[in-house]
Amino acid sequence: MFPCKEALVTGAGRGLGRAFAEALLAEGVTVWGTSRSGNALPAGVRPLRLDLASPASVAALAEQLRREAPALDLLVNNAGAGVFCPFAHFPEESLDAQWQVLLAGPVSLCRAFYPAFAERGRGTIVNVASLAGVFPIPFMSAYSAAKAALSTFSKTLMLEADGSGVAVVDFQPGDYATGFNDAMAEPPVPDDARLRRARAAAERHFVNGPLPQHAARRLMRAIRSERSGTVVSGNFFEATLGPLAARLLPQAVVRRILRIFYNL
Repeated sequence: MFPCKEALVTGAGRGLGRAFAEALLAEGVTVWGTSRSGNALPAGVRPLRLDLASPASVAALAEQLRREAPALDLLVNNAGAGVFCPFAHFPEESLDAQWQVLLAGPVSLCRAFYPAFAERGRGTIVNVASLAGVFPIPFMSAYSAAKAALSTFSKTLMLEADGSGVAVVDFQPGDYATGFNDAMAEPPVPDDARLRRARAAAERHFVNGPLPQHAARRLMRAIRSERSGTVVSGNFFEATLGPLAARLLPQAVVRRILRIFYNL
């Protein structure tokens, strides 16, 4: 029997979030899903509006769910957005938005629901970070940094939640064929050959990645285990060889591999 009965999945309209929502529905879970427009959600998902860039929107959603879904026992912080831009030209407003969408917003949702989970002695929090937090993506400095911070937050919460009955999952996906690369913001910058090569490499990695359903199956196994921990998901290179290399190789070697990986 699946351990969770009612879930909130942010960013459920496309990509990994949509696959997560569909997998949970197949398990008989009541799923509340968000998108900035409130549209394009899978059939059967209860729609909610959420703009993670707006703290007021995050607070309003939390208050709505406290009223309408008091038995909520699964939070999947999945929604996000990327900006592909050299740091020297990174717009200040884009930096602020990345911190809010990728870190402050998810942490606020954890703050909204974790106390109730702990009081009941059951529940699961999934924070969808990224392998970019371990292997930074060039020209996506804010995204990589925010995902690394979200992973660290999750690991800290695991320690605090130990013995409470609440499971905390730091879910780190690699490159998946989700269309995320098509939705990345790219502020206008001076032409740069290294930037173009890195963008083309990132595009290839996304397009050739596994389908989102692969990540959904991995996440469902993690939720069923009812245990806290870090879960890495992706192709064999990213999910198996990559983490091994991060643990065993000197950082200078890892950086050299990343330069090759992104054709820098």
